[in-house]
Amino acid sequence: MKPQVHRLAIMLLLMLSGAALATTHPFLDSKADDAKCLECHAAKAKGKAVHSAIAIGCSVCHEVRVNNDLVRIKLVTPSVGKLCLECHADKDASQIKAHVHSPAVRDCLKCHDAHSSDHKNQLRESPSGEAKENLCLTCHTTGLKVPPTGSRHAALDLGCDSCHVSHKTGENLDGVFHLTKGSPALCLDCHDAKDAELAKAHRSQPFGKSDCLSCHDPHQSSSPWLLQKFVHMPFAKQQCDSCHAPASNGRVVLTKAAVTDLCVTCHAEEARKIQVAKVQHPGATGDCTDCHSPHAGTSRGFLKPDAVNVCLVCHSDQAELHSKKVLHQPAFQQGCASCHDPHGGDHPKLLRAEGNALCLECHGPDARPARNESEHTVEIFNGAVKLPEDYFTKVIRLPLEGGVGHPTVGHPVSDVHDPSDKSKIKMQLGCMSCHQPHASAARALLVNDQAPNLGFCRNCHKQSMGE
Repeated sequence: MKPQVHRLAIMLLLMLSGAALATTHPFLDSKADDAKCLECHAAKAKGKAVHSAIAIGCSVCHEVRVNNDLVRIKLVTPSVGKLCLECHADKDASQIKAHVHSPAVRDCLKCHDAHSSDHKNQLRESPSGEAKENLCLTCHTTGLKVPPTGSRHAALDLGCDSCHVSHKTGENLDGVFHLTKGSPALCLDCHDAKDAELAKAHRSQPFGKSDCLSCHDPHQSSSPWLLQKFVHMPFAKQQCDSCHAPASNGRVVLTKAAVTDLCVTCHAEEARKIQVAKVQHPGATGDCTDCHSPHAGTSRGFLKPDAVNVCLVCHSDQAELHSKKVLHQPAFQQGCASCHDPHGGDHPKLLRAEGNALCLECHGPDARPARNESEHTVEIFNGAVKLPEDYFTKVIRLPLEGGVGHPTVGHPVSDVHDPSDKSKIKMQLGCMSCHQPHASAARALLVNDQAPNLGFCRNCHKQSMGE
């Protein structure tokens, strides 16, 4: 059977089967009232949490269509999401500036039953309990895989909604964790800063106003005491007195007057780099703890709050790019330091390499990331940047040869020289001629947020396309 005929046969079969299913529905007049629906669908109006729209009437969300004795029940809007926003406009992700929980952006029914449920807010399952009955754990594995030598936060048993909100981050908070409060206020709801055991564990240092998350993972850890994944060596070895003197009047006292002077006793190499760099980073000349936590963190270098957002505190123009559809993974997942040296360097914009060399470190045919077996990482830029060991399984390698080969065979990716005089450049060209380094509204990260089609190519190739 030819492919076209085969597809047509399938379409006809689906249409006929759909018609057969539709005709089994009891015949409804297009003017039938809502009470008629409940004669068969009474269960939709029963439960501990019933959608308030049901009291208004089924026709608020559904409409009956009758055509040639074929009865169809349809939504009054093209999609479920649009229907929900008719009443729940405050949940419209496009109008919320804070970070929105991804299921709440795409599909309300992933978490909610449209009619009724045994759980509040018509949730399909409870946000607490064991994995099989916990709504949140259908997507998240938090607290389920704790190593034998690790630790797990007992608060997980109270339910995810004891700390998190479902749709967006809490009031006055602009983060990705949807917390009801920030740290330490949220932590102090359960943990008393004056508790003798806690004071002893913190070596009598005042911690009541500190960000608990700079040292502790709020869910689980492979280490005791819920310590973060990366821990500063003196802190890990409990050598607190190498940096701290006894607290005074409820305040932290360091062994040196200035934070930077304390840091350079061990990190003199970084301090020298900051001073002699050809291209300096103004942010690196300040207090080290402006960017680094002195104890622990979620990323190497103990960046706070993490490897991405540490830079966005100052670079608000880049923070706005989070709203774009396509994000360059190194910039928005691994961190800005994948491509930029935050302490200073020899290249413009603190880039780790100049021109195409930066992009080809990952995307070039000769890219050779070094594997670090002991740390389960791969390293680029001569070991300056460490990435997850599976990072390059998802990276596109370009089939370049002799400076050509992308996006089509023979297409140059670097400066085009004059055939009659190789010393002259006929056209300046590089990766940044076509691509944006951070984010775009369309795939391929093309400049001006354009889609990767002939329309984009015509920006340069008007004559060759008969224009």
